Amino acid sequence: MNIRPASDADGPALASLIATTFAEYPGCLFLDEEFPELKAPASHYARQDGLLIVAESAGRLVGSLAAVMTAVPGTGELFKVYASADQRGSGLAQRLYGEGETFLRGRDARDIVLWSDTRFLRGHRFYEKLGFVREPVERYLADASASWEFFFRKRLD
Repeated sequence: MNIRPASDADGPALASLIATTFAEYPGCLFLDEEFPELKAPASHYARQDGLLIVAESAGRLVGSLAAVMTAVPGTGELFKVYASADQRGSGLAQRLYGEGETFLRGRDARDIVLWSDTRFLRGHRFYEKLGFVREPVERYLADASASWEFFFRKRLD
């Protein structure tokens, strides 16, 4: 397993990973036009002084995580937290999360937040295992999937 900084060339493989994950959930659609950042994903997060890392196994992209600081002082946010079905439970997601948390701590984050589709129950359990707490906030995306998302926060010590 190789975890490395993403490049813009990873866009199609990252889109495929996300689309495959979405396909596991009824009514969760992946449309390219709803993810313009995937045309140049590394550049997208670099412009935000952020981090985008990917994991490869046998030449295939099997995981990802992005981390950026928000406009709220001391608060970092995670994006693009995905692991392929065959890698779930392997420790890969914890490794990716560890890299993201280390990156955010290095930028003086005291809190890490993220939004997650209400349908992604397995992901919610993962976040809670890491110490995230679901707060009583939801948002509607008005996307092709009519997505609602839950808000999670982890306070760092």
